[in-house]
Amino acid sequence: MAFDCFELQTVHIDAGDIRLRVGGSGPALLLLHGHPRTHMTWGKVADLLAPSFTVACPDVPGFGQSDIPPDAPDSRHSSKQAKAAALVELMRRLGHDDFFLVGHDRGSLTAFRMAMNHREAVRKLIVIDGLPVLEHLERADWKFARDWYHWFFFAHPDKPERAILADPGAWYDKLSPDLMGQEAYADIHEAIHRAETVHGMIEDYRAGIRIDHIHDKADRDAGRKIGCPMLCLWSLRDDLEQIYGDPVAIWKDWAIDVRGFGIDSGHHVAEENPVALAKAIVNFLTK
Repeated sequence: MAFDCFELQTVHIDAGDIRLRVGGSGPALLLLHGHPRTHMTWGKVADLLAPSFTVACPDVPGFGQSDIPPDAPDSRHSSKQAKAAALVELMRRLGHDDFFLVGHDRGSLTAFRMAMNHREAVRKLIVIDGLPVLEHLERADWKFARDWYHWFFFAHPDKPERAILADPGAWYDKLSPDLMGQEAYADIHEAIHRAETVHGMIEDYRAGIRIDHIHDKADRDAGRKIGCPMLCLWSLRDDLEQIYGDPVAIWKDWAIDVRGFGIDSGHHVAEENPVALAKAIVNFLTK
């Protein structure tokens, strides 16, 4: 069973309730999952990190069993800026004014925004399989449209939720209990069948198209960069590098101190190669 000796909690913050697991000992480490996962995706990695860190794994707002941000025409409450602020508040309520930070997939977007906006809180940043939203949109070509079409479909009102909820198992047909473990699979299976959670997850994409890229552009125009040390990781059997080229070269436009490398895995590296991922995290955060 994953999350050995972790405690399942619900913490109330100003933006609503956050479900999370916390365990381990040492410096604080916050892990942010991607779409359509819940915090349960980190189980195997969290156990490997717990001897070195106090690990917090929340359901990002809008996902899992955390509260769903309210709607707004520009999706501002689902923006990565809003989610970053909410999760900084969460960590402070847990007693951590500063912490290490890891984000995967959509969680990497919130992690990036947190490192930009809350410099005093983030000691080091690790981004996995992600780039700033603005980079994705400005570099979009026919390969992006072919393989990542859901970014643009999810930007439309109502229809994405209808399509997913008509048959959630068919939409998310790559979910596998053999890959993620039965407990994590049951958790995500419940989430994708809950209409309000599906809406919350889709709003995360709408925010990217509506407002997140505006925040990114403001940073770029002002010459702001991530100040803390940053590690960029990507899955070698996914398509980030194939579509965009060297992710480290792209991140150097957004961070002062960045390095990175690929890991032998498909997209969901925390489930597919947790040992290599945990090793990369520990090596970077402890040196």
